Amino acid sequence: MATEPGSPGIVVGVDGSPSSDAAVEWAAQDAEMRKVALTLVHIVTPVVPTASSWSAIAIPADYSRLQEDHARDVLERAHNAAAPAVSPGRASQIHTEALYGPVVPTLVDFAERADLMVVGCRGLGAVDRALLGSVSSGLVHHARCPVAVIHEEALSAGRSPKAPVVVGVDGSPASELATEIAFDEASRRGVELVALHAWSDLSFLDFARPGQAPIEWANLRVEEEEVLAERLSGWQSRYPDVVVHKIVVADRPAPRLLEQAETAQLIVVGSHGRGGFTGMLLGSVSRAVVNAAQIPVIIARLP
Repeated sequence: MATEPGSPGIVVGVDGSPSSDAAVEWAAQDAEMRKVALTLVHIVTPVVPTASSWSAIAIPADYSRLQEDHARDVLERAHNAAAPAVSPGRASQIHTEALYGPVVPTLVDFAERADLMVVGCRGLGAVDRALLGSVSSGLVHHARCPVAVIHEEALSAGRSPKAPVVVGVDGSPASELATEIAFDEASRRGVELVALHAWSDLSFLDFARPGQAPIEWANLRVEEEEVLAERLSGWQSRYPDVVVHKIVVADRPAPRLLEQAETAQLIVVGSHGRGGFTGMLLGSVSRAVVNAAQIPVIIARLP
């Protein structure tokens, strides 16, 4: 994927949590593979007095300095964690930024021209075992670039570096971007790609109708296999080094994608598919995958 001049490259939101540390490690490796800049961003939220009784609590005079010191410590730690993942000649491509403002809107604005926004699934403020924290949830709904959500458990699970990349394909514009990202990631990692196309949003049992002949099922499957092959053909020509396994199923896409994710190292899905509407924030499939997958997930959000 091409990088715009002056782009921050891959942007990581950092807060010092274990999930943030995992996001930094994954993003540094991805930036090294893509040969793009890595920008580590920590958001400092200004204290805004309110009319409530809480405003009676005195704010230490040096509170702003303490926030700045904390931001500097978090960014230095993140920089030290990212540096080993990049080649010595590219160490200067790791940048740090402390920004002031509300967390999600500030990250969304900063990463508008980024190649990829990376965030841990849960930050310091997240409830234990929460599926997504408020920041990661906000970004996958509102970011204007692709978003990678990293589970801290994912990098310690010992998943083979030769495990495949999985992509969900349904023909929507977001799915087309997901396919491009998935081919690029598989090529750079030197692994195979599993492309899954679910041609019914109903389960196998729900779809069957009385009197439906078996030959109709076979015909539908052949048609959908041809559709998937057509959607992948251009990308296979562009990435001839990537071995592609095509899977066509008559089932809901989310459970089958999660099934494939059990033996994969990365899964890529569009932000919303054919059933989505203009302005839709996140579709049911992408929501289910990013909440349940225990491996890094890239949500292909369009600018």
